[in-house]
Amino acid sequence: MKNIVTNIRLPWLVFTLLVLALLINLGLWQSERALQKEQRLDRIEQLSNKDALTLVQVLEQSSDEINDLPIRLEGEFTDEKQFLLDNQVNKGQLGYRVYQVFSVGKKSILVNLGWVLGSINRQELPEIKPIIGHYELKGHVRIIESGILLMEQQFHKNQWPLRVQQIELEKFSQVIDAQLLPFVVYLDKTDKVGYKKNWQPIVMPPEKHRAYAFQWFSLALAWLVLMFWASIKFSKEESQI
Repeated sequence: MKNIVTNIRLPWLVFTLLVLALLINLGLWQSERALQKEQRLDRIEQLSNKDALTLVQVLEQSSDEINDLPIRLEGEFTDEKQFLLDNQVNKGQLGYRVYQVFSVGKKSILVNLGWVLGSINRQELPEIKPIIGHYELKGHVRIIESGILLMEQQFHKNQWPLRVQQIELEKFSQVIDAQLLPFVVYLDKTDKVGYKKNWQPIVMPPEKHRAYAFQWFSLALAWLVLMFWASIKFSKEESQI
């Protein structure tokens, strides 16, 4: 009988510790994300008081320092190809973010031109006239974080504008037959070029991450109390056998 009880308790203990460790790690991860967001907000605040950099000056920076830098560009929209980032919501309305390639000398940069309203019919894409000509732009550098895709994006060069589920600069480079720089420029809200400028550098604020962290830590505590109670109850039942 003792061996049977031991065989039951060991897997129970392992399972309890694994779940507890998972919940604590999720809480720690959310806490870390909150700290990262706070640091980024502080950096954005500091950068807001600095003059915009030229593309040459941005490219002189290390890759881990360029995110959120203010930038000014002078060049051409010469290619009519546009990318439409799907599932972008503005005030409850579903639409797209419009991206187009901007050329500065021999450098090609993907520029976020803003948000446009989508059609109720998902088979219809908005009719957008591509921007062509010489422009001076002001915006901010943004490093695109890779999200989770349920399936790999497949692109066809003859379908424009091209609806996409995620910004993938290397794949876009292959589609347009030109190497894009490894970041996107998001135009300032005051820039008259493009469409509705409603983007936010941080979608989920630090406070929300901390709220999620509190929930995970609370679940970890509740799980520990529950398992402790179950262990006591099991021990009492065992003693009565």
